Amino acid sequence: MHKKSVENPEEFWGELVQEFYWNSPPTGAILDYNFDVTKGNVYVNFMKGATTNICYNLLDRKTQETDQGEKIAYYWEGNEPHDCSAITYSQLLTEVCKFANVLRSLGVQKGDRVAIYLPVIPELIYAMLACARIGVVHSIVFAGFSAESLCDRILDSQCILLVTADGFYRGEKLINLKQIADAALEKCKCKKGFVVKRCIVVQHLGNKLRKSQGKAHCNILQLFWNSETDMCWEFLMKNASEQCEPEWVDAEHPLFILYTSGSTGKPKGVLHTVAGYLIYTAISFKYIFDYHDNDVYWCTADIGWITGHSYVTYGPLANGATSVLFEGLLLYPHVGRLYEIIEKYKVTKLYTAPTVIRMLMRLGEGPVRKFNLKSLKILGCAGEPINPEAWTWYYNVIGNGQCPIMDTFWQTETTFPFFGVLPAVLNEHGEELQAEAEGYLAFKQPWPSILRTVYGDNERFETTYFKQFPGFYLTGDSCRRDGDGYYWITGRVDDMLNVSGHLLSSAEVESALSEHSAVAEVAVVSHPHPMKGECIYCFVTLKDGRELTKSISDELKSKVRQKIGPIATPDFIQNAPGLPKTRSGKIMRRILRRIACNEKELGDVSTLIDPTVVDVLFSQRGQAAA
Repeated sequence: MHKKSVENPEEFWGELVQEFYWNSPPTGAILDYNFDVTKGNVYVNFMKGATTNICYNLLDRKTQETDQGEKIAYYWEGNEPHDCSAITYSQLLTEVCKFANVLRSLGVQKGDRVAIYLPVIPELIYAMLACARIGVVHSIVFAGFSAESLCDRILDSQCILLVTADGFYRGEKLINLKQIADAALEKCKCKKGFVVKRCIVVQHLGNKLRKSQGKAHCNILQLFWNSETDMCWEFLMKNASEQCEPEWVDAEHPLFILYTSGSTGKPKGVLHTVAGYLIYTAISFKYIFDYHDNDVYWCTADIGWITGHSYVTYGPLANGATSVLFEGLLLYPHVGRLYEIIEKYKVTKLYTAPTVIRMLMRLGEGPVRKFNLKSLKILGCAGEPINPEAWTWYYNVIGNGQCPIMDTFWQTETTFPFFGVLPAVLNEHGEELQAEAEGYLAFKQPWPSILRTVYGDNERFETTYFKQFPGFYLTGDSCRRDGDGYYWITGRVDDMLNVSGHLLSSAEVESALSEHSAVAEVAVVSHPHPMKGECIYCFVTLKDGRELTKSISDELKSKVRQKIGPIATPDFIQNAPGLPKTRSGKIMRRILRRIACNEKELGDVSTLIDPTVVDVLFSQRGQAAA
């Protein structure tokens, strides 16, 4: 099948799309593209001219054309084990139609952008599918991001409406989401005078919040309600119609924008389109996780990340799967929560991150042995490379030596390329390397769900992915192809940081740190971490007369948390009287990474304008504030 998909993609995709509903057929080639910037603008078209609706394919066909209406779509597990519910496909369709009608009643139209800032609760699924049902573009923002990050994403995509919640608990910690959302909307007005006219608020915690740590919290909505913009989800849904005709949209109509940290510090709004994303998430879920009708599948990713979009929502629903939807922390209220959920729902397919595996590994085999995990058939991991020790523990302890592990890299779908994916390993001159080789990971042709552009900045899209090696799509990753044909992802070739599977740009973190009045210059690199995989190590040059005290270090960490979110909090901050720079002024982060790891083999340093700065940084390395 893979051979056919790369050698005869027109016939391959032409046969496969017959499994889905099209309101009208394509008007030209099924897959049409240009990867060569020297021959004009880069583009990818899949099923161009055809019309469809992704929500109709996910839900209506399951309830109307099959007998799956009463099948469970999601088992929702809240922060507390007793807070749970089951949602059938019929119930899901009803709630999605109701909220789609709510959006239409508020004047939201096809092509408009809606921001969604919610924890992993059923309303998040309802909101994103409601947008898809009426041709509205959703922009989901991870609920761990700060007001500043939410503001930037709203402004960039000019969202006309925000969906959020009063608050939620992460373990025992109360997160006042509405207060953060309000701060973001105020920043939007202050920065560019942009006003979000409507804010729909889910009362996730209810009118009377439960007691936490012996203290009764007052009603968040009473404290932070803005009568001019805020509207109550529950009130709007109460009288909304349960019937909503889908909006038939072009196959290349935008489905969603998802922001990823950019190497320039400004987040990139990656844009995906309807038909290609439907097809590819559907088939990759079906084949890679070997999905069958009696499976219970659990992806632990937050929906605010691309893995959650694809393999919590679109991929599983396209296959009529039953999934676990989990809001809480995997170690709360006890260290065996993950195993408890597997046993409770008899999960057959578990998909998580190497960070989670390492965290569980540190707690030992004791918690695992208290639960029955014999239902498991397939294990998966994604987000970052997995180290051999974690892989072995995952396979032997959680999988009991019986479950294959799908180690996924979601540019290519697996370490063997998936349908339509034709990888190449390039050297620095753009020459393709054969057999066993190491170099830049690139692709020769598109698959249906490849990103289409960076929202509002197509020039940045072409420069980032296509300009360096015309004719190839460059991922920004380096890789090694071994003698068996496996592709090993060896890391980013740009200045990106992969913290617990969350991709952050060094420029974004540096920008936040530079706002501190004491900072003259800063450089940020990754550093190995036993649980996160990578953590953030900062080299900070202070202004004359300032010293890197614990107080300043704490203020710097707080600044990053405020600007980006807790996930970007630095683990190490080191005083740097100077930084290693080339004669052109470029900071050599390669050398800083070696210093952070205390590795004395630095390679070629002949281009440094002042090589002595390296010795100074090594001498101060032990004083880095953790």
